[in-house]
Amino acid sequence: MGLAAASAVAIAARRRGRQAPTMVTARMARRAQLARVGAKAGATVALSRARSVGAAPERKAELRAEAELASAEAVAEALGNMKGALMKLGQMASYLETGLPEPVRQALVQLQSDAPPMAPELAAKMVTDELGAPPDELFAEWGERPIAAASIGQVHRAVTHDGREVAVKVQYPGVDDAIRHDLETSDVVFNALGMMFPGMDPKPIVAELRERLTEELDYRAEADHQRRFAAYYEGHPTISVPAVIDEYSTGRVLCSEFVQGRRWADIVEAPQAERDLFGETIFRYVFGSIYGMHAFNGDPHPGNYLFGEDGRVSFLDYGLVKTFDVATVADFESLIVAMVIDHDLERFRSEVERIGLLPADAPFTIEQVASYFGHFYDHIAEEGVHSIGSDWSAEAVRRYFDLTGPYADIMKSANLPGDWVIVQRINLGLFALLGELGATANWRLISEELWPSVGGPPSTPMGKAIAAWEAARAGTAQDTTVVC
Repeated sequence: MGLAAASAVAIAARRRGRQAPTMVTARMARRAQLARVGAKAGATVALSRARSVGAAPERKAELRAEAELASAEAVAEALGNMKGALMKLGQMASYLETGLPEPVRQALVQLQSDAPPMAPELAAKMVTDELGAPPDELFAEWGERPIAAASIGQVHRAVTHDGREVAVKVQYPGVDDAIRHDLETSDVVFNALGMMFPGMDPKPIVAELRERLTEELDYRAEADHQRRFAAYYEGHPTISVPAVIDEYSTGRVLCSEFVQGRRWADIVEAPQAERDLFGETIFRYVFGSIYGMHAFNGDPHPGNYLFGEDGRVSFLDYGLVKTFDVATVADFESLIVAMVIDHDLERFRSEVERIGLLPADAPFTIEQVASYFGHFYDHIAEEGVHSIGSDWSAEAVRRYFDLTGPYADIMKSANLPGDWVIVQRINLGLFALLGELGATANWRLISEELWPSVGGPPSTPMGKAIAAWEAARAGTAQDTTVVC
């Protein structure tokens, strides 16, 4: 039973005067659903193997693909219905271009924007409870059918009585308890990771994920993040952030201006030149935010992007935002300066140890350390036009998870400080998406525009437009200061 279904049963039971299922029952249902999915997947694989006995190689491959697809569809359906942290896990897995069997990844792609919705009456009740009136009274128009459904809420199109078209995100009833329960049981997963990677301290990782995902449940915090990003990028040539509509927003309902645009599935089929522009915008948004705002919108999956013309991208969903202090951002750049700008591998090793990514007594040469971590700087190591492909993402996945490969010993010794947990979504998310686009650019020169220690000149037409926007914004700020 998914959360939406469980909530529907609860409402129906109250109406009939019967006792609704308890939260303990809901938790047991989540465990049982996972168990059923596991059993079903196991049975599917067993049947496939039995049917493969004596079959030709081509037929064996067909049966294996069918089994992968059937199992993946079952998992995608279960995670979509269960919502919460488990569905978010499925979304994260869906945008790994490589490292997953293709039928599995394709089945999970549906979680990016089209997860199973909750019943219209449940969404209406949540709006009523939060805003004090049913949606068909609060708004001149209210779309009962959601236009998008995600891990902790779904989005409805509406029109205000003064004619504004808006997007209203409504949190699923009971999802807060579901996520907290999922996070309670996450200790088992991370303790297992600690056994696989002895150098990793799982405690700060668990603490960071719990803080970020718990914060995501509070739409007031998300609204604050969204306002901050919208203010920072106001008037930007290619980056757009929808404004928050405060009078229709609460802790569990978030109303924003409605944005139209093409979806990811349309963009990956666009001409390469257009994909390159979108890739440049996404790259500038992520790293421009880190170095300019000291903030990272940690949910880089394609369901959160809408695409316009001339490289313009609207970035949605600010529930999972990490804010960094000055020292952490300086650490990011210190590694870049040592590895990329100065090519000082000994200093790079020292910085890696100081930050806590590797213990000081790790028995590896400077060259081994540089070889392992150097992959994550490949696209900016040298000036020149480079395409980011799926092979880069595949190697990144291997360097995180492949304990049979050449870097197994370093992987087992490496650690991940709490402030570095969410930024791994760049390596496992952002670059997977850029790889799917085949995004091509001189990433080194674009990065030099963004690195505070370099502050390079504009290197692309988009960079020149951004420089003009920044100059105009600085001039406006100076004018305001003078007036004051």
